[in-house]
Amino acid sequence: MRGCEASWPRHSTDKTSRTRFLLLSVPLPARGIIFDLDGTLIDSAPDLVRACNQVLGSLDREAVSLEVGRRWIGNGAKRLVERALLGGFDGRADPDLLEKAYALFQRFYQDGVCVESRLYPGVLDTLNSLLSQQKPIACVTNKPSAFTLPLLKALSLEHFFDPVISGDDLAQKKPDPMPLEHVSSAWGLRPGDCLMVGDSMSDLDAAKACGMPVVLVRYGYSQGLDIEALGADAVLDSMEDFAKVFN
Repeated sequence: MRGCEASWPRHSTDKTSRTRFLLLSVPLPARGIIFDLDGTLIDSAPDLVRACNQVLGSLDREAVSLEVGRRWIGNGAKRLVERALLGGFDGRADPDLLEKAYALFQRFYQDGVCVESRLYPGVLDTLNSLLSQQKPIACVTNKPSAFTLPLLKALSLEHFFDPVISGDDLAQKKPDPMPLEHVSSAWGLRPGDCLMVGDSMSDLDAAKACGMPVVLVRYGYSQGLDIEALGADAVLDSMEDFAKVFN
């Protein structure tokens, strides 16, 4: 691909496909690609929700369904636990109870970080394609490093990313732009020369704050938000579409 005008349709009009491609403001392909983890590359909801339910059971509370728990994922593991305690997004949990619950969650999730977690369709092909093109690829997640690295290793993904930035590696995490700026600086690139690929408002806000183009996937953990309306540069139905557009 030489440039965005020749390569990117402004809007897909094919009624057999729901994938929407919007014109980006920078030439593509980007010189470096930054991926979110949960909800973008990996469907980790079954293991995350199971650990939450183990916490709730330890506290004599009722378990939640996978469908409900899936909507709470985003903004880091501790916030997920807090939402489980609250039964939703509103309010704040008692600090002492939250610390106790989060300690339990860490133990339960560490013991089962990759039992049912799976790669989304097209992820492996996309990463292999980028690797063959010698594109720098990073993973930036709000997941604590104690969980990120074991999960990547369990799914044989760790060799794709340099660097891997977890939620506790820097002073700030997404939606702050610091992790994305850190990666682009490590690559010797401007943020605008890179591309963020994620599934949530945190990914979008972090990218927009540093002038980085951002693609959102429709299948991830968007907490019920309308992905189409968030203002991403592109919205994709699957990671298989990423390979079609960027190769």
